[in-house]
Amino acid sequence: MDRSTQIKAMSSAPRLKILRLLADPQAHFGHQWSADPVEFGVCMTMIAEALELAQPTASRHVDLLKQAGFITVRKHAKWSYCKRDEAAIRDYLNWLGTELCAQA
Repeated sequence: MDRSTQIKAMSSAPRLKILRLLADPQAHFGHQWSADPVEFGVCMTMIAEALELAQPTASRHVDLLKQAGFITVRKHAKWSYCKRDEAAIRDYLNWLGTELCAQA
């Protein structure tokens, strides 16, 4: 995984908010009717609304999180659904902790 892309993905308040919201999709997106937000993921439109951003702007944030490996995106009909990749996030946090605590 490209760590520089991951660092860039984590360096934005909107992207961090997306990850926080997706950490508990039932609490934040339980009203999603098109698919189960926990099992299937959260619709991009709902993420944009939660961020109070235009859809293209939210899509750019989601795309960088996807490039970093922190979320997966799957399409169904005309919608895109996003889910956190918990293993990738744990791997990044473990790597960051190791890097920050390494003896020079």
